[in-house]
Order: sequence, then structure tokens, then C-alpha cells
Amino acid sequence: MNVSVCIPTLNAGGGWDETLRALRAQDTTTLSTAGERSSTERREPLDVLVIDSSSSDGTAEIARQQGCRVITIPRDQFDHGGTRQNAIDSSPLADVVVFLTQDAVLADRFAISRLTGVFADPSIGAAYGRQLPRPRANAIEAHARLFNYPPVSSVRTLESAKVVGFKAIFFSNSFGAYRCTAMEKVGGFPRPSNFGEDTVVAGRLLQNGWQIAYVSDAIAYHSHHLSYSDEYRRYRSIGELHESERWLLRDFGNASGEGRRFVISEMKYLFRNAPWLIPEAVLRSGLKYLGYKRGRQSRTIPSMK
Repeated sequence: MNVSVCIPTLNAGGGWDETLRALRAQDTTTLSTAGERSSTERREPLDVLVIDSSSSDGTAEIARQQGCRVITIPRDQFDHGGTRQNAIDSSPLADVVVFLTQDAVLADRFAISRLTGVFADPSIGAAYGRQLPRPRANAIEAHARLFNYPPVSSVRTLESAKVVGFKAIFFSNSFGAYRCTAMEKVGGFPRPSNFGEDTVVAGRLLQNGWQIAYVSDAIAYHSHHLSYSDEYRRYRSIGELHESERWLLRDFGNASGEGRRFVISEMKYLFRNAPWLIPEAVLRSGLKYLGYKRGRQSRTIPSMK
């Protein structure tokens, strides 16, 4: 199975070297079910494609020095769906394309092998790995990762929506992989798309009979401490997505139940680990709610983007 890795970048900054080092350390030989390397497999160089939005801090140059393929695009031509589809189209020999974000750091040398290994099952159309909080993450930031990325792997089908609802189409392109033939069957990533391209594709894959795997032992360190305004804007974008793609809620259920479950879990986690952060968490929850509601009104309220 041919695997390519794609990373969209823009001024990746000081952590870029760490991301590339962890990627270049990957052992791409086949792992047995016991997690052991096969003695009959030969390690091949990992194909890494960086699509850089005209960085000014040397991001593209560092990637070239590390042996990556680099495509440079104007900043105003970037969009989350179109740029990632460009990555698949630019990797014609790949059976599976793995997407990372520029600040995601793979936890060990078998992260890519574990993630892509599930594609041995021909019914798997996409798979995503576990994201753990970055070092020095506060309790709010850490809880978000621990809640969304549990330690147990799972496989979801269209029938899963009857049990887990909207969670059936949870996915993350910060560390996620797609079977190229499956992507072709569902029309690829939506273009243009500035948010939620992974959720849309996950829904289309399930509706077309593919399965989605969550691989808990394929791990990357990746989390953010968003500002209050960024938190609001993110949830406004989620609301806009749900308004423009109403079939997601129609076919997979309302997302509000998952939101309530998150808030309850967060309060319990903070009470045990960092009770002084509870007021901040309450404020953030309010901003998320307001942002989401504003996004759902996007057909009547002009966008501020």
C-alpha cells in the first residue's frame, strides 16, 4: 500500500522542525497485530507533500531540506477542502493519503503505520488517530482532547448514527487518513470549504457504505489554547456549517446532546483537576453557544469573514 502524507502550512514557526523530525522518524514497515515490526518488510522513505501558502518564515525551505515535496500557492487560494483535494490529486501513486496539521507531532515511530494499517480492511474509507494534549496544556485544553479521543479504538458505520448520533461523523484532519478510491467515489473534499471539510466527507463516506475507523494507538500530540474570540469564531463556523449542510443534522442527528455531554464531563474534570478554571470554562461554554447560534442564523446575518 502506497502512503503519502500531506501537511498544509503557513508560517509554521518554531515547532515545525519538531513536526518534521517526528515524521521523518516514522517506520513505515508493516506491523503485526502484536505491534511488532515484520522482519520481511523493507523500510521505504515516506512521501511527504507540503502545500505551503506562501510562508514568509522559511517553512517551505525547511520542508525541502527535509526531503519533502513542496507546492507553493498564493495565500488567497487556500481553502481547507480545495487545498486538501489538491494534495490527493498531486499524489497519484498513493492508495492512502494521511493529513497532518503543521503543529501536530507524532508520538512514536509507528504512528503512521498504525493509522494506515487499518486500511487492510477494504471496507475502511477513512481513519483518524488519537490526539493528546500538547505539553504544558492547561486542564481546559487537555480535557477537550481526552473527551474527544478516548483510549479505545472503534469502527463506525452508517448504523452507528442510531447509537452515537452526530458523533458518528466526528473526524479530524489534524491526524486523519483517507483511502483515495473511497474519496473518488464520494466526489472528494468539498470545494471551496473553509471549515468542516472532514465532517462533510465523513458523512458522505458513511452514506456510501464505507466505514470510518478511530485508531487509538496511532497518537499525535496536538491541542490549542484558543482565545475567547477564536473560540467564538470557531463555533460560529460550526453553526454556519450545520446551516449550509443541513443534511448532516437531518441524517446524523442534532449535535446539542453531544455538547451537553461535553460540558458535564468538563465540569467534572475541572472540579477534580483545576477548579480555579471553572469560571473560565463557563464563559467559554457561553461563547460557544452564542457563536453556534449566530452561525445557524448565517442565512439572515451577513458573514463577517
